[in-house]
Amino acid sequence: MGGYVHPVPTLIFHKPYGVLSQFSDEDGHPGLGRYIEVPGVYAAGRLDHDSEGLLVLTSDNRLKARLTEPRHGHSKVYWAQVEGIPDEAALQQLRDGVPVQGQRTRPAGASLLPVAPEVPPRVPPIRERRHIPTSWLELTLREGRNRQVRRMTAAVGHPTLRLLRVAVGPLRLEALPSGTWRALDPAELTALWQALDRR
Repeated sequence: MGGYVHPVPTLIFHKPYGVLSQFSDEDGHPGLGRYIEVPGVYAAGRLDHDSEGLLVLTSDNRLKARLTEPRHGHSKVYWAQVEGIPDEAALQQLRDGVPVQGQRTRPAGASLLPVAPEVPPRVPPIRERRHIPTSWLELTLREGRNRQVRRMTAAVGHPTLRLLRVAVGPLRLEALPSGTWRALDPAELTALWQALDRR
C-alpha cells in the first residue's frame, strides 16, 4: 500500500479527566477546543469524559474511518486502576471474554501490573476505601464498545476507579503530559497506516 504520509495533520492528545472528546464544551465539561487550536482536525474515536489518555485527532477522513470502524480491529491498550486485586481466575475471564450488555467481549490481553505505573495525579483524585486495596491492570482490546473496560472489570468483581488509554495501534502515550498534544512524525504515520492495512 502506498501513500501513507499525508499532508493533512494527524496528532495525538493526552486527554485529561473530565474533558470531552469533542471540541465544544457541554454540560459543564470542557471540550478539546480548550487545549487544541489546530484547524480541521477531529477525534478519531472517543474517550469518555471520566477516562484519560491517548486520543488521535486527524483531518484525514480515510484515516478517521479506519480508526473508528470495528472491523479493522487494531489494538488499544488501557491501564485500569481497579478496586481489589484480581486473581488469575479473574484475569483469565477477562482474557476469554465476559458478558457485557448481553454479548460476550472478544478475547483480550489482561495482566496485573507488578507496580503502579507512573501517571500524573488525577484531578479530582479517585475515591479510595480505607480497607480495600487497589491494583492496576493492563488490558489490550481489539474492539471499542461503550464503556467496555469498566463493564469488563465490574463483571469480574473489580470495578474500575481510574482508566487511561496508553496506546492505539503502534502509537504510545509515553511521556506526553496530560493536556498536551503533538503531531505525528512521518514514521509514526506510516506505522499507523501499516497496522490498519493489515486488517
